[in-house]
Amino acid sequence: MSKDMALLEALIEQITIINPLQLRFLESSLEGALDAELDDLVAYISYAKTQCLPVDYLAECYDLIVKDTLREQLYFQRHGRYRYSTFDEVAKSVYFDDEYMRKYMHGLAITAYLWPNHRELHRYFARTIPATQRGKYLEIGPGHGMYMMTAMRESKYDQFDGIDLSPTSVAMTRTLLGNGVFGSFQNYRIFEQDFLDGDFVPDSYAAVVMGEVLEHVEEPAIFLDRIRQVATSDAYIFITTPINAPAIDHIYLFDSFHSIESLVSDAELRIVDKLLVPYPGLSVEESTEQSLPINVALVLAK
Repeated sequence: MSKDMALLEALIEQITIINPLQLRFLESSLEGALDAELDDLVAYISYAKTQCLPVDYLAECYDLIVKDTLREQLYFQRHGRYRYSTFDEVAKSVYFDDEYMRKYMHGLAITAYLWPNHRELHRYFARTIPATQRGKYLEIGPGHGMYMMTAMRESKYDQFDGIDLSPTSVAMTRTLLGNGVFGSFQNYRIFEQDFLDGDFVPDSYAAVVMGEVLEHVEEPAIFLDRIRQVATSDAYIFITTPINAPAIDHIYLFDSFHSIESLVSDAELRIVDKLLVPYPGLSVEESTEQSLPINVALVLAK
């Protein structure tokens, strides 16, 4: 075993010490991971070490996601709704709590490689983003920065802009892109601001990416309408959002794919391509009937 892969083994070991129930899931999940994905996860662990974040801290971050999600799933099963429904109910305890937000973002970054459904979304993004298109790229809510890093690796846009209302996410994205572990990146700007408050020129972005944001806002239709305004006529628009997927800061419930389709149509956007990842072992229809999580990724156009 290489020294680098030993880092991955150490992370898995520490996770299962904290939460033994994760062992069988992680062993099965890792069998489906690509070598390049494992390399990136190891690179992320190495990157964390450069930030003086040991493996046991990363394991705690991952466990935070697991246990928070389980708690919210139990609430959802009992009540048929998400625990919170307004931004103000979650903003202070999540987006503007630096300690919690850092652990939350590191945990989510790790799930991008350890959870099969999150890997499928990431692969779909890397596969669909135009490789040679030029112009400006905008990412709304880059969070931990991994999708933006992927975009900078896989595409040739001239300028990459990210906008996030969380000061913690802004700092983490800047650090990830500037660290050098994943490559040397230039021509990027990260703004700390609410997307709806941004002073954007209409029809100015050749790519607009918004991963896992719509479920965090009270009026997702406004966000899609704003995306349509800032995107060029031939822009690549990439959106992800889940169905029936409770989490500590999910406040807008999509209960079917039809509810997402209607939102897209009302925003005068059209679906060019889509990926639906149902609950493991079930179809999309079965997952919907049982109110179980479905991950959705959409490539949209004006």
